Amino acid sequence: MRTFLSFISWALLCCCCRTTQAEVFTSIGQMTDLIYTEKELVQSLREYIKEEESKLSALRSWANKLDVLTKVSTSDPEGYLAHPVNAYKLMKRLNTEWSELESLVLQNPSDAFISNMSMHRQYFPDEEDETGAAKALMRLQDTYHLDSEAFSKGKLPGMHSNAILTVDDCYDMGKTAYNDADYYHAVLWMQQALKQLDAGEEAVVSKADILDYLSYSVYQMGDLPRAIELTRRLVAIDPKHQRAGGNLRYYEGLLFKQLKELNQDYQPVSEEPIQLGTYSRPKDHLPEREAYEALCRGEGVRMTEARRSRLFCRYRDGQRNPRLLLKPVMEEDEWDSPRIVRYLNILANDEIEKIKELAKPRLARATVRDPKTGVLTTANYRVSKSAWLEDEEDPVISRVNQRIEDITGLTVDTAELLQVANYGVGGQYEPHYDFSRKDEPDAFKRLGTGNRVATFLNYMSDVEAGGATVFPDFGAAIHPRKGTAVFWYNLFKSGEGDYRTRHAACPVLVGSKWVSNKWIHERGQEFRRPCGLTEVD
Repeated sequence: MRTFLSFISWALLCCCCRTTQAEVFTSIGQMTDLIYTEKELVQSLREYIKEEESKLSALRSWANKLDVLTKVSTSDPEGYLAHPVNAYKLMKRLNTEWSELESLVLQNPSDAFISNMSMHRQYFPDEEDETGAAKALMRLQDTYHLDSEAFSKGKLPGMHSNAILTVDDCYDMGKTAYNDADYYHAVLWMQQALKQLDAGEEAVVSKADILDYLSYSVYQMGDLPRAIELTRRLVAIDPKHQRAGGNLRYYEGLLFKQLKELNQDYQPVSEEPIQLGTYSRPKDHLPEREAYEALCRGEGVRMTEARRSRLFCRYRDGQRNPRLLLKPVMEEDEWDSPRIVRYLNILANDEIEKIKELAKPRLARATVRDPKTGVLTTANYRVSKSAWLEDEEDPVISRVNQRIEDITGLTVDTAELLQVANYGVGGQYEPHYDFSRKDEPDAFKRLGTGNRVATFLNYMSDVEAGGATVFPDFGAAIHPRKGTAVFWYNLFKSGEGDYRTRHAACPVLVGSKWVSNKWIHERGQEFRRPCGLTEVD
């Protein structure tokens, strides 16, 4: 039963409703529905337990009664049966009452619960979902420099909860990384599993299994002395382990050869436990990974006093736009070059709730436009769920689009639909450009509206931790503030791309991040934003 409930809890944590195979853990907006699903399943489980207890109570009553009866009857069988009533009741019990008892035993109170489970099972996560959820935790671990112990104890920046990870949870995290040949994370999580097991925590997984994975992962990280020490521990626990003996001889041979070639003596293994920073994280495809993640942590922001002195706030009436004359919008400078501004009180709470209500039923894995084909496709560097909303769907959408046009002075007739995105645990969008580059001439060809000239990004929620919009090129970090919006141009007036605007959505550490954005295109802006005289005007 404990294993079953553990599975249910983990399943509901990682999944959300879906109709297609996708990484569903990326949207907290949909995952919240499962809170009520879980409550319903718990109620169904309690009803099942109640029926089982009722059944067992009846069986126990029967057993007690028959126990007393058989003690009397077996003490003097012939004397007992000498009484005609006893003889009759024996026949009756064996012919009728034991048959009824058999029927009672065969009754299955679990049918209703199993039926309820089957109905909800379509929403349960699959292996891809569980792997994605584990990778989301590792992504947060890397970005925000959190050690495995902090995660296992539910300690995150600014909060502490009872959401702990057991030995078996840590082991499964490590195994997920190991199966992906990610030995860096495999070491961190297997080490945490071993640490908790050594501290006396009970677990299903054995210490030998943990040491098996840990020692090989440490070897893959190039730490032969520690791999040898861990393998020796494994051999001491399980001398007949099918790999340990051979691995130990192999590691010792390699180390002996290395020391001989370098003319060095053997150095004892460090007594310091493996932790975050013991090994270097392997480089990946993203050249600005370190700068991007540092900005997400609030490090490396290049907001100097000189730059701050050039930032102002003001009221904007959209060049005397009739809809803004009586209620101009408040505009704050976020950055001077390239210019990024934030507009305050852009979306009211009721508008935000309506947009979320319209988007939730159709949230699907967020896509990016393939630069070669122009077709929308999913990508591992964008982990969120999104939906596209049209003007005609609700007056709120039409009103928001009109407001964007009024504030920016750019037509939205050629803009893309309003895109709503929800970032869940570990949800992110790695550094990218919103506009298409010269080597991607067909990126927006199907739209026929030119390149993305500007981005208008609405923040529809506050985020407890993480989730900033960062610009690694010039070191800016913009944090979500519910009801505000930020705006910047992706292209110079010449139509050339402003490569400084490469930006990213940092992983959400705690909370749920809701945004909606409008990508405004070139066509129709000829007289609203005339071409400049130079390439970088």
